[in-house]
Amino acid sequence: MTMNILVTGVSKGLGLQLVKTLIAKGHNVWGISRSKTPELELLISNNPDQIKWLAYDLEDNQNIRTTIFKEWIGFETPLHGFVNNAAIAYDDIVTNLNIEPLERMYRANVFSPMLITKFVLRQMLLHHIKGSIVHLSSISVHTGYKGLAMYASSKGALEAFSKNTAREWGELEIRSNCLVAGFMETEMSASLTADQKNRIYQRTSLKKAVDVESVANTIAFLLTEEAKSITGQNIHVDSGTI
Repeated sequence: MTMNILVTGVSKGLGLQLVKTLIAKGHNVWGISRSKTPELELLISNNPDQIKWLAYDLEDNQNIRTTIFKEWIGFETPLHGFVNNAAIAYDDIVTNLNIEPLERMYRANVFSPMLITKFVLRQMLLHHIKGSIVHLSSISVHTGYKGLAMYASSKGALEAFSKNTAREWGELEIRSNCLVAGFMETEMSASLTADQKNRIYQRTSLKKAVDVESVANTIAFLLTEEAKSITGQNIHVDSGTI
């Protein structure tokens, strides 16, 4: 069955790979990101019937319903899934915590995904769809890393939100899970030195970075009927960090 999947953070990294994975499986992607990279531009031009794209900054909590759902997707469009992939990082030690970047991160990482989930659920209810929601979480929630307390707290909030969403809507067979990703080679990790990366790898069973395609394939599976009995879970794809 061809599904319509809303995905945030599609311009690069995991989000871009996920779009490739979903369209290869014949699905339609409604992708959101702040900007359009050349890689995303090429993917859209090669697959114009499968990819719809919107430039939107998720720090803006006020216009989600009007801009994303009313004007862009349209209430007549059935949504079968939502992947909350977009995130910004605020990294620092706790004694340096500053409220302004903390609030910006929570707007993008927590408040907007919660509001989008609200309207995705309404869309699923309107069209009587047994849908699937997947939030991207982080291994830092479960292991702890120096300088990641604020970022990890935003992902921990999503894990709690997802589990309770699953309980709330499971009776209608709408599922919600978190994909807990380990350390991947993405732009967010590009600033780390080779030594810093190697120390992180040594904390895993596989002694290497998490494969981005493996994460994307797991998310794609969680969106399907094959995963219909999986909900309220934190699925770890972390090279054996835990």
